[in-house]
Order: sequence, then structure tokens, then C-alpha cells
Amino acid sequence: MFEGEMASLTAILRTDTVRVPKPIKVLDAPGGSSALVMEHVDMRALDSHAARLGTQLADLHLENKRLGETLRKEASTVGKGGGQVDRAFVDKFGFDVVTCCGYLPQVNDWQDDWVTFYARQRIQPQMDMVEKGSGDREARELWSALQLKIPDLFRDLDIVPALLHGDLWAGNVAEDSSGPVIFDPASFYGHAEYELAIAGMFGGFGRSFYSAYHGAIPKAPGFEARLQLYQLFHYLNHWNHFGSGYRGSSLNIMRNLVR
Repeated sequence: MFEGEMASLTAILRTDTVRVPKPIKVLDAPGGSSALVMEHVDMRALDSHAARLGTQLADLHLENKRLGETLRKEASTVGKGGGQVDRAFVDKFGFDVVTCCGYLPQVNDWQDDWVTFYARQRIQPQMDMVEKGSGDREARELWSALQLKIPDLFRDLDIVPALLHGDLWAGNVAEDSSGPVIFDPASFYGHAEYELAIAGMFGGFGRSFYSAYHGAIPKAPGFEARLQLYQLFHYLNHWNHFGSGYRGSSLNIMRNLVR
């Protein structure tokens, strides 16, 4: 569990875009448990640095795209110097290790196609858990119909893999005197819009945050429908964590999207 969080923190830290606590080591603990040792940060609730978080989160999401543009520019420059960029551009969707969103593991096997990754490695595992737990027929039928609709939500959309925090709700953001801090990530390379799904579900992110973020990454056509699709994962994940109180929200999203 903590190996995925440590890898996520390390990946975000290397981008030098938004602050995370520096991870130090995963320790084995008595009884077969473990603990993640990281930098202590004296944090408080996000407030005065909300707009700055929006800007820095956009920088995080754009970092891999910008890296690719830099590498292509260097490759086309005659007589360029070597070793100017120490990271490789990521052209697939996934992550090198398993992560956890809550306590449920997320397999992040690399895929060339974002729609394939999201359907197979985010929604399908959640639906499998719903099926195992309750055998919900309506959920199963709606998911079968929704799978046919998903490609239409991404028509004419060019998605460059973006490094994501992966679980950016209000409880995983804060600030200190120097600026915003994000923590408890479940990172992977995915569609930047995915990040905003859980951020919008439970509140805690004000207008200044969204204005700053979309000032750098404007909403693409079809954004609102895709946001619902991404929120579906989180409602299903909550259903599988906390029970059928999240069933209604999950099914309502699927009904809306299959119309």
C-alpha cells in the first residue's frame, strides 16, 4: 500500500510543480503492517493559497506535455547539447506500481489508449466488486450500455498523459506559510480532467482555484459529461468502501450518460 504512495509522492516531487511532503522510507511494522515515514509539514486547511494551488496543479498536469515538447525541440536542433533533460516523456497511460485509492488497490498496467485504461483498469474492477458484493442487476446492465457510449465522449480529443495526484479531494490538500501542499496521492499518468472529478464531489475548492486552473487548461468540449464519467469511478469506489448509500449516485450517473 505505502510503496504506491511513496512512488506517487516521489513522482510529483520530481516535477517541481506543486509541493508534497518528501517521502523518506517505508518501514515494516509489527503484525505485518507498515508505515510511511515522510517529511513533517506544519499544515493548515487550504485558504489563501487556493488560486496558487490551481495554477500549480495545472503545471503538474502540463509538465509531461511540456517535457515532450522540449525533447522534440532539442531533437530537431542541430548541434544541441546532451543531457539537458533528465526525464523521459511518458507516452502511455498507467504507472509503474500498484497504488491505492482508499484501501482498495489500483492496478496501473500501461496502456496506449486512455479510454481502454479507464474502462478496464478503473471502472471494470469497481463493477466487479459491486457484482461480487451485491450482484446488482441494474448496475450491471447500465455498465454494459455505458461501455458502448464511452468512446463518443472522447471523439476528436487529443489526450497527452498527465501525471495525476489521483485522489484530490479537500482532505488531501492543505497549505503552510509558503503555499499549497498536496498529500496522500494515488498517482498515475492519465487524463488531466480526471483529477477534477472528486475535487468537485465534496466541495472545499473555491472559485479562485478553478479559475486559476482553467486559465491554464481551458475546458474542452464535452468536459461536463466526461466529468460525470470520472465521478462515476469515485462513487463506485465509495460504494465498495462504505456500502450501498452510494448506489443511487452511481446509477444516476450511468443513466444520465447512456441517454
